[in-house]
Amino acid sequence: MGNGIISRVNGTPLKQIPARAIEWALPYWTRGEAGRQTPQDLFRVLYLGWLAAFVLKVLGSSWDVSWHFKWLRDDLAPPHLLNTVGTVIAVALTIVHWYTGYGVDRTASRLIVWGTGVFLIAIPLDLINHRVNGIDITAWSPSHALLYIGTALMLAGAIRGWYLGSGHYAEISRRRRTLVLGGLFAFFLENAHFPELQQEYGVLELASWDRGQPYAEPTLLEFAANQMGRAVDRAMVLKFSLPIPDVVYATYAGVLGVAILVFARVMVGRRFTATTIAGVYVAYRCLIWPLLVGGGFPPSTIPFFFLLAGLGVDLAFLVPIRHLRPLVGAVLATAGVYGGLLVQDRVLEAPPYAPEAWPVALVALAVVWYAVEWFAGRRGLTAAAAEDRIAAETRPEEREITAGPGSSRAAGTEATSDVAAEATPASAAGSEAGAEATPASAAVSKPTA
Repeated sequence: MGNGIISRVNGTPLKQIPARAIEWALPYWTRGEAGRQTPQDLFRVLYLGWLAAFVLKVLGSSWDVSWHFKWLRDDLAPPHLLNTVGTVIAVALTIVHWYTGYGVDRTASRLIVWGTGVFLIAIPLDLINHRVNGIDITAWSPSHALLYIGTALMLAGAIRGWYLGSGHYAEISRRRRTLVLGGLFAFFLENAHFPELQQEYGVLELASWDRGQPYAEPTLLEFAANQMGRAVDRAMVLKFSLPIPDVVYATYAGVLGVAILVFARVMVGRRFTATTIAGVYVAYRCLIWPLLVGGGFPPSTIPFFFLLAGLGVDLAFLVPIRHLRPLVGAVLATAGVYGGLLVQDRVLEAPPYAPEAWPVALVALAVVWYAVEWFAGRRGLTAAAAEDRIAAETRPEEREITAGPGSSRAAGTEATSDVAAEATPASAAGSEAGAEATPASAAVSKPTA
């Protein structure tokens, strides 16, 4: 009985699942331009694949940074292998989007292809860097930066593809559209903040040395000391753990990290979007922390200040005067970042963050906030624009269905003209983004050549 259950999934024997999957997928393998009509079942599988790829990449990278603060680098270390599985899935999805044109518009396809290309180029460059220079002293190295940039471009393409495409299917509810879009932005925040784990692990690594119980293995410290050409002492451990200027940590998080939360709030359009995304990221860090520490890996500080920064973003969107919002938001979010770090530093532990630099972060965030809102409005990447596009696509179909027996196809055309005439400024801006999107249509069950 038990073996029968284990050997079948939804009535299909496990041995037949690969063959069935190939049989289902092969008809879709046709050359097409980006923006072609995408069947609903294929659209769902593509973005489930992206979510799976990013989950594996996040788990692998989280494990990897903790691994490198304990042991010498190993190309075939388990975290690298886990990350590689996610990368393989991402590459496969990139090829599908590029070749078939399904699930993305031209811009999303280019973002994904370029992002995958940058990421794949960065891998051998990083390996060469390690062969020539040994271990990286910091997560902020150029070869690592290419990995982050490549992942960011992939995520931007997936976000755009889901944002423009998911509204075409009645079976995908608004709640699901919101959850997936918010989840992709949470991955985006994690990827952008990843280099700051250098400081979050480094501050506790230095503290462990001061206690006389360093987390790093002696072989790692000796290797780093030889690479620096000095003895294993506190100055060496300081350079190994915290090689980045103190001003970087809070300024980077308070500008780029908060800007991502602002963009998410603009595109998702739900209250407390920024707080929720920040909360999901912080909750993930809190969940992975005991698992890593329990497995014998070094601990890190957790960026709890993101919760206050996200709340500041959401509160700013309650300001009715649009042009005043970025200034108010910058004040609230910057206070959340620096105030949160101040409290965290006194109650728990926080990386060095140069509190005197808050005016620079505030001004920079205000400028970036204005730029984000301008860009999103200009490109039709707002929640209002998305709703207007969905309404414009569904109303003609609904009117044609509910029309009386004597109505003709011309009535549908006339209804479409009425919708266009009544379009709001947001939908007009959205037309630029929607022009390349997958054509609005009812979901189909069979592929089109």
